[in-house]
Amino acid sequence: MKKLKIKNIAETYGVSPKVVQDELANQGIEVESGGVIPADMVELVEDYFATLYKEKNKSKEPKSAKKSSAPADSGQKITVSSPVIVKNLAEALGKKPNVVISDLMKLGELASINQAISDATAKKLCKQYNVTLEIGAPQVETKAAPIQKEEVFIDNPADLQERPPIVTFMGHVDHGKTSLQDAVRHTHVVDGEAGKITQHIGASTVMHAGKPITFIDTPGHEAFTKMRSRGADITDVVVLVVAANEGFKPQTIEAMNHALAAKVPIIVAINKIDLPDADPNKIYLHMQQNGLMSEEWGGTVGTVQVSAKTGKGLTDLLDRILLESEMMELKANPKRPAEAVVLEAQMETGLGSTANVIVKNGTLKVGDYALCGEHFGRIKLLIDDKGKRVKSAGPSIPVKVVGLSGIPEAGAKLTICKSEKEARLAAEENAAEKRGKELAVNTISTAEDLFSKLQEQDMNTLKLIIKSDVKGSGEAIEESLKRLPSEKIAVDVVMNSVGAITENDIMLAAASDAIIVGFHVRVNPGVNEIAKKQKVEIRLYSIIYELLEDITDALTGKLEPEKREKSLGNARILQIFELHKGPKVCGCLVENGIVKVGSKARVYRNKHLIYNGEVASLRRFHDDVKEVKAGLECGIRLDNFIDFEEGDKIEFYEIELRKATLD
Repeated sequence: MKKLKIKNIAETYGVSPKVVQDELANQGIEVESGGVIPADMVELVEDYFATLYKEKNKSKEPKSAKKSSAPADSGQKITVSSPVIVKNLAEALGKKPNVVISDLMKLGELASINQAISDATAKKLCKQYNVTLEIGAPQVETKAAPIQKEEVFIDNPADLQERPPIVTFMGHVDHGKTSLQDAVRHTHVVDGEAGKITQHIGASTVMHAGKPITFIDTPGHEAFTKMRSRGADITDVVVLVVAANEGFKPQTIEAMNHALAAKVPIIVAINKIDLPDADPNKIYLHMQQNGLMSEEWGGTVGTVQVSAKTGKGLTDLLDRILLESEMMELKANPKRPAEAVVLEAQMETGLGSTANVIVKNGTLKVGDYALCGEHFGRIKLLIDDKGKRVKSAGPSIPVKVVGLSGIPEAGAKLTICKSEKEARLAAEENAAEKRGKELAVNTISTAEDLFSKLQEQDMNTLKLIIKSDVKGSGEAIEESLKRLPSEKIAVDVVMNSVGAITENDIMLAAASDAIIVGFHVRVNPGVNEIAKKQKVEIRLYSIIYELLEDITDALTGKLEPEKREKSLGNARILQIFELHKGPKVCGCLVENGIVKVGSKARVYRNKHLIYNGEVASLRRFHDDVKEVKAGLECGIRLDNFIDFEEGDKIEFYEIELRKATLD
């Protein structure tokens, strides 16, 4: 068997072993002892480095053509065109981009190498370097021709073939969606999910009556609203799972609304029919109350009584799905370039960035040049829902794609380009377009925007870095945190990305004063020690309920406790006593309530407040006491106040601190 070591790759491409090791780590490939690449990864690693250094060599300029990177002299003037991009500013200053980014972080500005920064921030940074910055006119780019991101393809009717239906199971949490599919597929998916709750979108294909059916399972927890809506957008038939003993719940109605908005046929699966308290008539009533009329009650919506536990009604459910799909006459053209939708994306050890996609039309093949949002690449591997490598995937088939340059957004569209160059250029244009939209959102264009920004700065803010195993989970967490009902405190997500928690995450958290939240991810070796030194808090979770509860507690912990005033009593000054030693003491009658040493006191004269302080001491006859009750006379000395007059009234109170809430 062929062996490949880090040092072999380093010698081949003339780089240090450390560079190779870092590149492998970025791709999530773990190296065996002695720097040996795992045997099953040798071919993939060789292809990756061959492609990587081919691209790098292409982009190298002759030495004579390179711009001088000499640092700008002190007092020098430089001109950078608007908008000021970090990379352009670094080149003008003659500094490395990472140095400029680091110095920007010290100024409280987080920016990537290709991100634009405000003119004021750029000038402030240049001032630190003792360089004067002049902002030039916006740079006008001349393009020979616009990049055509998608090829217009007209299907030949003769090429259209029947395709499998894409079916999504939706409904309330714990109503048995995954268990129902589990029974159909004879697998045990639900046991592998943390808390036995589905937290990712999974897809699989089963055969029934000689015909394939593709299933998508979506999470039921409220945090995964976006993922459920995404499921409805790409599906042909929705199976709305309702527990026979519970009926419609808020998330059942929400899932139903997603399906109706997508104009998708609905089949209601009345699950848990084997339970003693199962009541199908209650489900029919709930359907009617929510605008769905079952066929049993004279409507058009199909209902099937099933039990994931006993297997009852599963064949009827599959028959009904095939009937609905036949009525819709689902067709696609397997001869055209593929169009697919990303269900989920993640970083996987040994594979790098992967995307779970479902092919909507055409055929996806190994070797195709794929474009997916701001990411691109040549497809190296296709893995089906059984974990087997396949060479192609046709319409309605779910597969895992290996070979993209990064982790795409869940719900992104994947298309095929003619060449890698075309895919790369289109991806770069998409990335620039996305950055432009983000900059536009953050721009202050009106006085109202300015005041809004100032108010946000005054708010108490909890900064978070979210690291999750897949994109969809990170999205769900961020959406849930943004919906927390609070005008007192804001959640600022500094970064939301996929993969293990690394040293770079710690440095970013330390610079931005953020907490790192990990969901279904590990902490890389040695990172915990760095976190302790940098005083960065890392919190790891596997169930979203626990994560949201903990973050809510963290938010309330950052709020100041609420202060509430509690009235104790009142007293009237009867006489003033001059003492040989010490300040004046007032002789008082406690008219109601109680007075205590240390309690707060307000002195009123003719109903006007003249003092607000504390009770320093109390005396009854010749004894010091801690408190005096209503109806008794006593001597009172107030802290730093001696300007008493007979007839003044004193009001006593204390401050109670209550735990702050987000409401």
